[in-house]
Amino acid sequence: MKVFEFPLAKITLAFLLGILIAFYFPLNPKWIFGLLVVFLLLLSVLFYQTKTNQSTKNYFSILSYFISLLIGMSSLIVQTDSFRENNYSNHNTVFEKEHSITLILREKLKNTKYNQRYIALVQKIDNKNYSGRILLNIPKNISNTFEIGTILNIKGHLQQNKKPDNPNQFDYGNYLNNKQIYAQLYAIPANIKVSTEVKKDIWFYVARLNSRISHNLEESHFDKTALAVASALILGQRQDIAPEIIQDYQYAGAVHILSVSGLHVGFIFLLIKFLLSPIPNTRKGSFIKLTTTLLSLFLFALIAGLSPSIIRSVVMFSFVAIGLHLRRNVNIYHTLLVSMLLILLFQAYFLFDVGFQLSYLAVFFIVWFQPILSKIWQPKNRILKYSWDIITVSFAAQIGTLPLSLYYFHQFPGLFFITNLAVIPLVSIIMFWGVVVMSFAAIGLTAFWLTKPLEWSIILLNKIINTIASFEQFIIKDIPFNFVLLTTSYLFILAIIIWLKKPNFNKLIFVLCAIIGLQSAYLFNQWKIQNQEEWIVFNQKKKTLIVQRQGNDVHLYSNDSASAKNKMLHSYFLGNFSQIKKQKTLSHLTYFKGNKILLLDSMGIFPKNIKPDIVLLTQSPKINLDRMLLSLKPKIVIADGSNYKSFLKQWEASCEKQKIPFHATAEKGFFQLN
Repeated sequence: MKVFEFPLAKITLAFLLGILIAFYFPLNPKWIFGLLVVFLLLLSVLFYQTKTNQSTKNYFSILSYFISLLIGMSSLIVQTDSFRENNYSNHNTVFEKEHSITLILREKLKNTKYNQRYIALVQKIDNKNYSGRILLNIPKNISNTFEIGTILNIKGHLQQNKKPDNPNQFDYGNYLNNKQIYAQLYAIPANIKVSTEVKKDIWFYVARLNSRISHNLEESHFDKTALAVASALILGQRQDIAPEIIQDYQYAGAVHILSVSGLHVGFIFLLIKFLLSPIPNTRKGSFIKLTTTLLSLFLFALIAGLSPSIIRSVVMFSFVAIGLHLRRNVNIYHTLLVSMLLILLFQAYFLFDVGFQLSYLAVFFIVWFQPILSKIWQPKNRILKYSWDIITVSFAAQIGTLPLSLYYFHQFPGLFFITNLAVIPLVSIIMFWGVVVMSFAAIGLTAFWLTKPLEWSIILLNKIINTIASFEQFIIKDIPFNFVLLTTSYLFILAIIIWLKKPNFNKLIFVLCAIIGLQSAYLFNQWKIQNQEEWIVFNQKKKTLIVQRQGNDVHLYSNDSASAKNKMLHSYFLGNFSQIKKQKTLSHLTYFKGNKILLLDSMGIFPKNIKPDIVLLTQSPKINLDRMLLSLKPKIVIADGSNYKSFLKQWEASCEKQKIPFHATAEKGFFQLN
């Protein structure tokens, strides 16, 4: 089936392109909306002309694609909170000092080591009306956990999202920005006032229902580890899963099981269909089935937290249900495209969600590639056929998501097909029985015979996952992968599948060109890396960490022998396709590309006639900086994360007097010289 020949496919691609243009190249909203109105008027004129003049059909199609592009741009603009005048991000004064902030708790996130975390909606700042979402951090030592809908008044300092402190580090600030969260608030318990009022909306009731289910199961002595996994599988709540459990699922290639998505919604859909099967397929009966199915799916989506993957899956299976009601063959490609259009029309930022991207790619490749794989072998035995179907579906999904997984996570679970073969049947049983158990738990029924089979099944699931994950030699880690390799890898995969569907000479040429493109991308990347040189001062608390890289080879300068295992260095090595060649202790004087670099440590001793280009201050040297600057006259002064914060302001003031640039890594992040 030629997917891209569908008009809907072209409209969807134009719509996606519009979202990407608006995201990466922000334009004036007035121009976008103005053009959209003009093009819609032109489209209406052409629509009537196509009835009498067939030659205008091409113009009508082209204009439709342009309108789709503009609608994509408009959707993102409308859904961007920062375009609203009363959004706190548009008022710099809210970040300058402490304010009295009134907010509503909207969503509970996974706790960190020291804090409870919530997404909160800003209502007022110093009694002035504002809007927007923030990330609220409340110390764990506070006596209670707040429920969703609680209104808090907190005196605190809003902190804007920062860029990464070190190169190739995960950009958490950008991640929050994409979720329309532009600031964080670290609350002090003494400055928190809890309102007697509670915002009772749909989020409040969903959170209360989830809490009630979890509480009732805990009271029935349900195993805590199993309950955390059950909550993830059925309720979409991953906050309480232990890090070692998540790691096991990652290593086994089954982490997708812990995120409610198409697999889980498919099981729910089949369960609903089975329960409704006694209803006759009359006109009235079919309507009752459709209504019940749609209500059940969207209720499940609400309970599971309305994540991008769950919304996508529920919308897609809703179209499947509608197709069955109308007794029509459901075109899965149309279903995918329509569900994507509808979701992104109302939630354009979902396009930048990793789960959303992986979910759609997995489903698309299962639909497109799995039928080719299934034809390789067609066993007649039912058990063999079932096993082969699981393997081919898993392989198709893994191939489709492999480049994107390498790009984001830099690892590949080699035993993914064994994992899916072993756990998919068990997960289907857990999902079916789990929905029953959770439903009864919601009304307080948690009998032993009801809950224990679910608990034992999840314990067995965890045991299987842990056993597979223990074969670490099959887990390929630390795979460097960038955007160029991501793009060329997908071109190669698409070329291979297109050729496999219907082999011919032209498609073989396309495959060969894709192979050459992939090789060229790899060689270009290597050439680019080999011709790079840089000297970097990392930002690390209480320690000094310096890297000098030439091509793939890194010289690490640190007095800490364990620095080579530092996580931030690990990210840097992956991002630059490099590795440590040698680790050396810090020296007081070094050179890089004609720059003389002087390092001053806690001793604060320096020769007066050295005349360095760069002075690096480490370990809080007790020196008269004004006198040092007059004596050495450096071009720039750097202070790394090993210095006391109280010293930084003094040093910055001294440098400002002498009109010498000052770079504190604690405030500005890493310093790079290349």
